[in-house]
Amino acid sequence: MDDLYPPLQPLADGMLDVGDGHRIYCQEAGNPQGKPVVVLHGGPGSGIAPMARRHFDAAAYRIILFDQRGAGRSTPSVEDPDADLSTNTLWHLVADMELLRERLNIRRWQVFGGSWGSTLALAYAQTYPDQVTELVLRGIFTARRRELDWIYRGGAANLFPAEWEDFLAPLPEEHHKDPLAGYAELLDDPDRGVRERAAIAWSVWEGATVALLPQQAFLNRYADPSFALTFARLAVHYFSHDAWLEDEQLIRDAGKLAGVPGVLVQGRYDAVCPPITAYELHRAWPGSILRITEGAGHAVNDPGTLAALRQATDDFR
Repeated sequence: MDDLYPPLQPLADGMLDVGDGHRIYCQEAGNPQGKPVVVLHGGPGSGIAPMARRHFDAAAYRIILFDQRGAGRSTPSVEDPDADLSTNTLWHLVADMELLRERLNIRRWQVFGGSWGSTLALAYAQTYPDQVTELVLRGIFTARRRELDWIYRGGAANLFPAEWEDFLAPLPEEHHKDPLAGYAELLDDPDRGVRERAAIAWSVWEGATVALLPQQAFLNRYADPSFALTFARLAVHYFSHDAWLEDEQLIRDAGKLAGVPGVLVQGRYDAVCPPITAYELHRAWPGSILRITEGAGHAVNDPGTLAALRQATDDFR
């Protein structure tokens, strides 16, 4: 992948106690004296991916990554059915980011995120605009009800009808109109087998829709129970609560980002997060740049997306 920088190992890692019984796993890579950037993973349960370090010139950037509450190597894992989710919300994650910034003695940093990571990035930047040098966002998602309806209440079924039937298959018929509610019940079932089957069905739906063309690697990853349980449980928890946002909030409040440069990289054929959200955010955010990648869907490695992200990080270094 010529649009990625070479593989990069962390210089340091460790756990940060953020309160409420949570400890988040953090990594640092690149140049310790470089321009700080914090990388926000998607999901919200995906966790750190090694490839995420490769969007940046390691000589120019100080690259910070962390597993959000309950995901990856952060503790407690939400794979445990008894894990308390009441202190795992968008605003807890925003507070965790600010604590991490302060702990690392970083005055201001670039914020980089895709999909759910773009949601968290926008929430953080609108709360702490003075702490943000730039935003680089991909596959824009703001957790509006119409966005959730599109992917989880039948909109995308118009593009993926067979896959949608598989998504509905674990649910009793009364939950077919609101799969989020049905999956919330299944993922809290005391039987691990029930939870695993539901988690895999939830996650495979995303794996089937994420790339412009089917990619077996995505399907394999999303069907892995050790990934799916965390991925599905956190997604259902967050999206059942509309991510603790008022509807349209992140676009309504985009004016708070005036003076914060930003690049929005959006796949033209993104079936998970259709381009209308990126377009409306761009219209509401003074000074933002929208780059539509014409041959791409939602996946970060779809044609053109990696190149557009590298251009943005190179321009801002």
